[in-house]
This record gives sequence, C-alpha cells and structure tokens, in this order.
Amino acid sequence: MLEAPADTAIARTAAPPTWLVVAAACAGQFLVVLDVSVVNVALPSMRADLGLSATGLQWVVNAYSIAFAGFMLLGGRAGDLFGRKRMFLVGLGLFTLASLAGGLAQEGWQLLAARAVQGLGAAVLAPSTLTILTSAVPEGPARARAIATWTAVGAGGGAAGGLVGGVLTEGLDWRWVLLINVPLGALVLVAAARWIRESRAGGERRLDLPGALLVTAGTATLAYGVVQTEAEGWGAAATLVPLGAALALIAAFLVVEARTRVPLMPLGLFRVRPVAAANATMFVCGMGSFAMWFFMTLYAQNVLGYTPVESGIALVPSSLAVVAGSKIAPSLMRRVGARNVAMAGVLITAAGFAWQSTMTAHGQYVTAIMLPGMAMMAGAGLAMTPLASLATSGAAPGDAGLVSGLVNTSRTLGGSLGLAILSTVAASRSAGGAGPEDLTRGYAAAFQWGTGILLVAALVLLTWMPRKSSPWGSPRTESGGA
Repeated sequence: MLEAPADTAIARTAAPPTWLVVAAACAGQFLVVLDVSVVNVALPSMRADLGLSATGLQWVVNAYSIAFAGFMLLGGRAGDLFGRKRMFLVGLGLFTLASLAGGLAQEGWQLLAARAVQGLGAAVLAPSTLTILTSAVPEGPARARAIATWTAVGAGGGAAGGLVGGVLTEGLDWRWVLLINVPLGALVLVAAARWIRESRAGGERRLDLPGALLVTAGTATLAYGVVQTEAEGWGAAATLVPLGAALALIAAFLVVEARTRVPLMPLGLFRVRPVAAANATMFVCGMGSFAMWFFMTLYAQNVLGYTPVESGIALVPSSLAVVAGSKIAPSLMRRVGARNVAMAGVLITAAGFAWQSTMTAHGQYVTAIMLPGMAMMAGAGLAMTPLASLATSGAAPGDAGLVSGLVNTSRTLGGSLGLAILSTVAASRSAGGAGPEDLTRGYAAAFQWGTGILLVAALVLLTWMPRKSSPWGSPRTESGGA
C-alpha cells in the first residue's frame, strides 16, 4: 500500500482538507492530458501563421509526446527521492513557462522547442499527481474514490482537448491553446504550494544516473520510432533503426538495473503480479482505446461535415460517460472486486468499439457517434480506476512515484503505439481515397482492430491478474497468487 513512510517530511502546520489536495493534484493532471490533444484543431492556423512544413506540423504534436513519454519514469523516481511536492511544482512551473513561450513563438523552431519543454515539464509533473493523491488518502473507499476522480479528470482532459482547442482557435487565436495554460498553471501552482504537503521515500537520496539516461533515451527513442511510422511506414529504415535502437537501450537498462546497488527501477517490482498485470493491461488498453478520440473527430469532420467546435460538442456525452464510469467504479469495486470491475470495463469498451466499427458515410449522430462513444468511454472509465488502484497498491511506499510514472508511461506508450498501428490500418483500408465512403471504410477498420486489441487486453487481465485481491486493489499475498 502507498502510505507515507515514517520518515516522510511533514509540515508543522495542520493538514489541509483532503479534498483540496486531491483537487490540486487532479488539476495538474488535467493540464498535462489536455495538452496532448488541445493543439490538434489549431494545427492549420499554426501552419499558416508560422510557415511550418507538413513535417514541422507533425512535430508540434510529437515533440510533446516524445518528451512526455521519455522522461516519465525519471520524473516519477525523482519525486520519490527529492520530494513529490517539489517535483510537482518544478514540473508545473516548467510546463507553464513553456506554454507561455509557445504561445509567443514567432518562428516554427521556437514553437517546437517550447512543446518539447512542455513535454518535459509534464513528465516531471504527471507521476507526482497520482503519488500525492495516494499518499494523502488512506487505502480503502476514500482512496478508490480519489483515484476515480483522478482517472475521470485525466480522461476528461483528453476528451476536452478538441472542444477547448476549437473554441479558442475559432473565437480568439491559435496561440490561446497554449496561453490558456499560463493563468491556469499559475493558479494551480499557488494552490499546490499552499495545500500539498511534502513527502519523499526514506533511505539514500541517490539517483541511478546510468539507468536514468538509458531508460530516458530508450523510451524517447521508442516513442520517436512509433511516430515515424505515420510518415515513413513500418518497413522503412527511418522507423526500424530507432525502434531497434530503443530495444537495445531498454535491454541495456535492464542489465544495469539488475546490477546496480540503488536501481532507478527495482526489477523485483515486476514480481508483484498486480503491478505487472495492471501495467500490461493498461498498455494494451491504451493501444486499443487511445485512438478513439482521434478517429471519432476525423469521422465527424471529414465524413459528416462537422466544424471543429461541433465535433467537440458532439463528443461531450462521451466525456460525461467516462466521468460517470470512473465515479461508479469504486462502489462496484467494493462489491465485486477490482479485477472483475476492470474486466467488465474492458469488455464494455470493446463492445463500444465493435458498435462504432459499423459506422457508415451517412450515419446519424445518435447511433453513429453519441451512443457508441458513450459505451466506449463509460467502459474505459470503469476499467482505468481499478487498474490504477491495482497498479499502485501493490508497491512499496518508497516506489510510489516510480509506480505512478510507470502507470502513465504504460498508458502513454501504449496509446502512441496503438495510434500508429490503427492509423496505418485506416490508411491501408481507405487505399488512398479521400471520399466519404473511402474514409469511413478506413475509420471502421481502425475500430475493428481496436476491438481485437481490447479483447487481448481482457485476456491479459483474465490470465495474469490474481483473482484474490481486496476490493480496493491491494494484493492479499505478496506474490499475487491466483
């Protein structure tokens, strides 16, 4: 369980209300996830204003996602060693300043550099959001509800990106999709400085520098190789070389971790079956479900003729559904157990994907977007809350930040890989056609593959996750025996 260790640094003042701590942590998570998708609808305006090439436009998104994925484990471990509150404030401050720089950019390279620094700040910030929350709330119903709120806010941030970006771009200017982070970030900084109490793991404050360099280079190179598939394809040298290099770097990281005295990632962590199984399930779920917003937005705009704002509004019911699923999950976890709730959520999401794969070029809003979207997102909310509980409850207190970083990394890398795979599937099925029928055929194929990937996630959960766990996700046995 993730209770604060005895030597955790605690402020002398009275503890603030728990809900304020949860609110501050969730606000930081919302900003991080929002910026993954908020720039998408502003890309044409950015290109016209800054003269970006098609490749440069792609890197407005990729610079953020690669830095975010690459530095996440390092950010989580830094929080354990040097203080979760400190890393939260450092990450949020970096993120906010980079947002200001990006919003004021006058050249394309300035925008790309700002987006990379934004991703770095997000990687430092994101693991601390979950660790602060689990450290502030004791294990049991209250923690399950807090994790449900964190899950809902994160999913809501991704869902709100298209709507917020569309409103800001059409109503003001593309720069406001970045500048909006400045007042919001400053507000969360003040709140976090006042309400969040410092904590860190006990023991030696020594960072495993070789391990940190290898895992950061490995995950960043893997993310780079994945995003290259969109432009180069899976068989091109520009894709295969970084993917091969990433695997070599990650293998070297594992060798170093097995031999170093104070490892960045204790490999024994993966012998805790709930931690390993939950992260594997989250990775595969991310592969299948992350692309939902991407393809639904393209379908609404490119096939049904919605404007960016209209497509954002069209997905509001799906956003509400993921919140509802996340908030219902804790009460179900108490009754039937975290594993069963996660399984039900994954299967509901798969059913929603299968429904969406029946889309047509002349679909009606209710049956072609609203209802299947609500099924997909309600299931995702239902699954992510118990998976996050299972992934974090089985770890030692000193590994809290690392495990939180691992949760975010699993979801982010899985989503990036899944988006690349499903984009390739969609492009292949549409066979280069740009008409509504061709595009619909490609998008439907992506949802068919997504359904299959989610069924694989359900199989991983069924076969790997221990049956005997507490309602809140902590294993009843250290080994997680079945």
